[in-house]
Amino acid sequence: MQKYVCGPCGYVYDPEVGDPDNGIAPGTAFEDLPDDWVCPICGMGKEVFEPVEE
Repeated sequence: MQKYVCGPCGYVYDPEVGDPDNGIAPGTAFEDLPDDWVCPICGMGKEVFEPVEE
């Protein structure tokens, strides 16, 4: 699954890990995150995330 990086702070959302501290289970694709999900580091919304080039 595709990883996404937060432009402002550099946090990488890894769908294999999810965001368990904020109720996002491992295996949750970025596209399936709730619209109101925000970066757990800087609080920015999904719109500032870009796909990680691997």
